[in-house]
Amino acid sequence: MIRNSVKAIIIVDGKLLLTKNQDIEGYFYLCPGGGQEHGETFHKTLQRECLEEIGSSVHIGELLFIREYIGQNHEHAAFDADVHQVEYYFLCQVNTQTCQPTNPDSLQIGTQWIPIEKLHTYRLYPKALTQPLQKFIRGQQTTIYLGDVN
Repeated sequence: MIRNSVKAIIIVDGKLLLTKNQDIEGYFYLCPGGGQEHGETFHKTLQRECLEEIGSSVHIGELLFIREYIGQNHEHAAFDADVHQVEYYFLCQVNTQTCQPTNPDSLQIGTQWIPIEKLHTYRLYPKALTQPLQKFIRGQQTTIYLGDVN
């Protein structure tokens, strides 16, 4: 089964808002967002996920990137082999900031603004998002479909 996931790209002053997570290897970072539920539009999914993970509603703009993740093709195949996910990354702006995320992911320990030019020094998933985001903030053309990448 293929799962849709909708993610927010929130940029302010050259910094990207990410969820900060921790596992046995240390900290890792993800764009806010998550899985689409039956009957939800992409926008409803993204609104719900942003409230859950960053404690804020968002204004949803253009679709920037599409990424596939076929688990059996990547380094986490030992536990992700049956995963096939398509992620849609939308440019967003924060509308309202509530104090706390309402339902953070199990490994999430907070949020963090990270300079896009320094993303390559962080454990960001997917790693393949770093270069297109750096091109985007420089005003350079980027491809929308990133492929089956991690």
